[in-house]
Formats: sequence, structure tokens, C-alpha cells
Amino acid sequence: MSTARSTVILRRAMEIEMGFCVSVNRTFSAPSLQRFFAVISRLGDGVFWYTLMLCLPLLYGSQAIYVSLLMVAVGIVNLLIYKVIKRTTERERPCSVNTEIRLGTAPLDHYSFPSGHTLHAVAFTIIACFFYPQLAWFLIPFASLVASSRVILGLHYPTDVAAGALIGTVIASLGLSLI
Repeated sequence: MSTARSTVILRRAMEIEMGFCVSVNRTFSAPSLQRFFAVISRLGDGVFWYTLMLCLPLLYGSQAIYVSLLMVAVGIVNLLIYKVIKRTTERERPCSVNTEIRLGTAPLDHYSFPSGHTLHAVAFTIIACFFYPQLAWFLIPFASLVASSRVILGLHYPTDVAAGALIGTVIASLGLSLI
């Protein structure tokens, strides 16, 4: 495939993705929905996950300390990886590129690729559910809401969220393979 044709295909894919971002942002533009997803996003910023890591030993005993420490280790690896990728790609957030997108909450940093919220939510959910499958009924929907909130609030493209989920899955799986 020629470079010109590849560029046209890539540009068209980016236009489709931006259209999706605008549509989702408009669909969930009611103030009550924006507040709900802003709260979900804030919880997914670390508050919920740190609380979970602290509560696991209280709920499941001393053996859960290992699970919490594994989550911390995976979280650190995830943080390092996503910061390197963000600095390398420097992809502008949808809300910075398109004035039709209403920003639902303040971004934590300047760039969008990949979604760190999604990366951590997926990784922590995988680890917690591996050891405590009974938490899946709550953690999977919560992680899904965190991922969705990032596009709804105008902070990420769907591909940012998909990449975050993929990286989170890989790093969590690698962490679990070490046990």
C-alpha cells in the first residue's frame, strides 16, 4: 500500500473516531450525567483502587496482603509504561483538538494516549478477580464505567481506552504469571 493511501486511510479513521467522540460527548451532555461520570472518573483516578488495596486484607485476611502488593507493583509498572508512551506519542486530547467537545472534568496531564485510568482499572480488576472472583460482579462494571467515562468526558479517544485496556491486560497477566 502506498504511503499516500495509508495517510488517507489513517486520516479517515481519525475523522471517524473524532466523530464518535463528539457524538458520545453530546449524548451524555446532561449535567447530571456529566457529574456522575466525573465522579466515576475521579474514583478511577486512584481513590477507589487504593481503597480496594487497603481493604482486601481486612476482608480476606493476611493472605490478601500479597494480592494488594501485587496490585501496587503492577500499578507502578503501568504508570511507568503509560508515562513513556504518552511522552512519546504526544497525542492531544479530543477536547483540545475539537471545540465541539465539552470537557467534563479537568485532565490530569496534557496527552491522551493511552488512557491511564483504563489501563489501571483493567489491570487491577483482573488481579483482584483472579484471586477473588466474587468481586467481579462489582469490579467489572466499575472498570467499564471508568473506561467509558474517559470518552464521555471528552478526555480520550476510543483507541486510547482500547490501548489502555490492552496494556493493562498484558501487564496484569505478566504479573499473575510470576506467582
